[in-house]
Amino acid sequence: MTTTTEPLSPTARTTVGRGRQRLVTERTALHALLDDALIAHLAVVVPGAGHPLALPVAFGVDLEGPDDGGTLYVHGSVAARWLRGAEDATVCVTVTELDGLVAARSAFHHSMNYRSAVIIGTARIVDELAERTRALDLIVDHMIPGRSATLRPSTRKEIAATAVLAVPLREASMKARAGGAGDEPEDVAAGGWAGHIPLRRVAGVAVPDADAHGPTPAAVARRAHRLTAAAAAR
Repeated sequence: MTTTTEPLSPTARTTVGRGRQRLVTERTALHALLDDALIAHLAVVVPGAGHPLALPVAFGVDLEGPDDGGTLYVHGSVAARWLRGAEDATVCVTVTELDGLVAARSAFHHSMNYRSAVIIGTARIVDELAERTRALDLIVDHMIPGRSATLRPSTRKEIAATAVLAVPLREASMKARAGGAGDEPEDVAAGGWAGHIPLRRVAGVAVPDADAHGPTPAAVARRAHRLTAAAAAR
């Protein structure tokens, strides 16, 4: 079993072929990216259709989960064809945080600053009720930490209508880019401007629904504040 502290070890499916100078091998960096990101994309071949489908998904992570290297959870309707097709199939999950736009002195060297990961593994449907309930709480708490503990328990109907997919975190690769342009020496010598535009995600103040009662819950207000504070610290 891969421990949560072992470095990322590329397999034949996750070996980076180009841009190896941007390769990140620390597994803790992958964990930090998963903590920062709010959306992942899951790609699977739809059964019966024969074509791939990549979908944006909310997710939750259990670094001490039952799968090798920890577990990434996503959820969806039990009637969703893509989710049924992912059971026991090889899936690919990608996660990206965009940190900046890079303006170079040539079109060729324009780029972006980013942190991105590719995770490949055999997905499984979570059947055990306790794990499924915990996974759904993790997905909610990934969006708003501490929120699940303040909500009513999910009903049997809600749980029955929701499928949870688990993907092991063992097989993954990560790349990152930071800083300014990588221009050719002759372009630098010729003059002209180059640089980058930092990007950050900023949260506004929580807006209550018209039928909301009471003040903004502490977990919601805290999440908005911390998202903005984290962006300012970058």
